[in-house]
Amino acid sequence: MVANILTDLTDWIDEIASYWWFPLIVFVIALLDSVIPIVPSETTVIAGGVAAGAGNQNLAVIILAGAAGAFIGDNIAYSIGHRFKPRVTRWAARKPARTAKLVSAADQIKRRGGPLLITARFIPGGRTVLTVSCGLTAQPRRWFAFWIAIAAVIWSGYAACLGFAFGHAFEDNSTLAFLLAFGVALSITALIELVRWARDRGRPEPEATVVETIDDVIETT
Repeated sequence: MVANILTDLTDWIDEIASYWWFPLIVFVIALLDSVIPIVPSETTVIAGGVAAGAGNQNLAVIILAGAAGAFIGDNIAYSIGHRFKPRVTRWAARKPARTAKLVSAADQIKRRGGPLLITARFIPGGRTVLTVSCGLTAQPRRWFAFWIAIAAVIWSGYAACLGFAFGHAFEDNSTLAFLLAFGVALSITALIELVRWARDRGRPEPEATVVETIDDVIETT
């Protein structure tokens, strides 16, 4: 049953990915995924890359659509965090421990922020919490936009080019190309996480520290 559902899904994606308006879908889904991390943005960008590899889309347009959607979506997430900053600040002022948590989160983002934002772009839930956190802790907007632009281009380029490579290799079977590209993307993500876990075992990870701190603040607000 799962195999049938997956086949139907890939067939549907393969069908719509050939239309001229598919880059608009890539843009919208990448934007929404930055705010609602259950939307499959990476899957859509990969599908666009597969279509480009088969000659049905322009690779540069797919990368641009994914990067632009991610950039705007991340900035919306930042604005959401910034909007709630006064409320959270008032809440934190009631207890010194709460204020300390906010200060700690802001300090960690300042010290590790740029690379942290790039890394978090490949972690659906993590990137949303971190981008909201940047607004919540009043990180400079220009600094945030600079690093988010880099992260968005790297993320979209990686997913689209991966799809393109398999789409070009299997031009006559886009469904197989998509499944292989998606499988490789999952494998690479799992390998990176395994390497990071082995490297940082026994010590707190910067990303985890920031996310846990902000989660605690938000949940108790």
